Amino acid sequence: MAKDVMCEVSNCQYWEQGNRCTASSINVVGHRSPSDSRETDCSTFVARA
Repeated sequence: MAKDVMCEVSNCQYWEQGNRCTASSINVVGHRSPSDSRETDCSTFVARA
C-alpha cells in the first residue's frame, strides 16, 4: 500500500500543501480495465467550503 497519496486537485478538502491527500481512504471508479488515467475518477473528492 502506498504510504503517501499524491493529489493535484487543490480545491478538494483533503488536499494538503505539497499535493498530499489527507483522506483516510480513497475510492477510484471508472472502467474495469482502463488504458490510461483519464478513464478513472476519484469519488473521494469533496469540494472545499
